Amino acid sequence: MSRKTKKLLGAVGAHALIYLCLFIVAFPFLWMILASFQTQKDIMNAGKGLLRFTPTLANYHKAFWQHSFGRPILNSFFIGLVSTLMALLLGLPAAYSIGRFKQRKLSMLILLVRMIPGITFLMPWFSIFSNIGLIDTYLAMVLAHMLVALPFIIWIMVPFFEGIPKELEEAAWVDGSSRVGGFVRIMLKLALPGILTASLLAFIYSWNNFMFSLVLSGARTITLPIAIFSFISYASVDWGGLMAASVVITVPILVMSVFLQKYIVGGLTAGAVKG
Repeated sequence: MSRKTKKLLGAVGAHALIYLCLFIVAFPFLWMILASFQTQKDIMNAGKGLLRFTPTLANYHKAFWQHSFGRPILNSFFIGLVSTLMALLLGLPAAYSIGRFKQRKLSMLILLVRMIPGITFLMPWFSIFSNIGLIDTYLAMVLAHMLVALPFIIWIMVPFFEGIPKELEEAAWVDGSSRVGGFVRIMLKLALPGILTASLLAFIYSWNNFMFSLVLSGARTITLPIAIFSFISYASVDWGGLMAASVVITVPILVMSVFLQKYIVGGLTAGAVKG
C-alpha cells in the first residue's frame, strides 16, 4: 500500500470518526426536537419510527399557555444576567489582584470554595433568607447564583491577567493613567475573550440551575428548570410537553454559543497559555 493511499485512508477514517462522534452528541438533541412535535402516543410508540409522524404544535401551545412559560423564561434570563454581571463586577478585580500580585494562597482558597458542592449552601441560605423574608425574591436567587458563579469566574480569569505583559500596564501609567484606569482601558480589553467565556459559562450555570430554584424560589420567581418539572407527575410523564419545554430552555443557550463560538474557543485556549 502506497504512502498516498495510507494518508487517504487515514483522512477518511479520521473524518468518519468525527462524524460518528458528532452524531452521538447531536442525536439526543435532534430526537428532543422531533419529539416536541409529536403526540404522547407517537412518542411512546417506538416501533413506529422516529420520522413517521404528523407534526403538531400542541406541545408548545401547552407549554406557553397552560404552563405559562413566558414568566419562567423572563425570570431565568433576569436572574442569570444580573447574577453574572454582579459576579463579573466583583470577580474581575479579584482575579486581577490575584494574577498581578501572585496571591497563591487566596487562589487555592477560591479553588477550594469552587470545589464545594453547591447543595451544602442550601440549608444556611434557606435559614438566612427565610428569617429576613427573602424567600421567593429575585435578590435571594441572584445572590445564590452569584456566590457560586463568583469563584468560577475568578478561577477562569486569573490565568488571563497573569498572561498579559505588565509592561503594557506600566506604559499606561507613564502616560498618566491610574491603576484603575489602566485596568479598565488596558487589562479588560485584552482579557475580553476570557471575560466572554466566563460570562457565558456562568450564565449557562444559572440558566440550567434546578437545585437553588427548588428551595429558594416560589410562584413569583419560578425559573425554567422548575417549570419543566411541572410536566412530571406522580403517575405519568408528559413527554411531548417535556420535550417542547426542553427545546425552549436549550435553544437560547445554543444560539448564544454559536454566535460567541469564536470568543469561547479563543478564551479557553488563551487562558491556558501564559505570554
